[in-house]
Amino acid sequence: MPQKIICSNCKEILYEGELLKSPQDIIKKYEGKCPKCKKELNFTTDGVIVKPTD
Repeated sequence: MPQKIICSNCKEILYEGELLKSPQDIIKKYEGKCPKCKKELNFTTDGVIVKPTD
């Protein structure tokens, strides 16, 4: 099942792919900040929705 990790501020797609990646790995990849809007990235389960992509 494909996975997308998206910045909650600017909606930039930080990761999209078939392999499951942990949000912590993506946060580390971008050194804790969204490359587009520079918002600090963090991961909480509040507001997390898991659903298949179309």
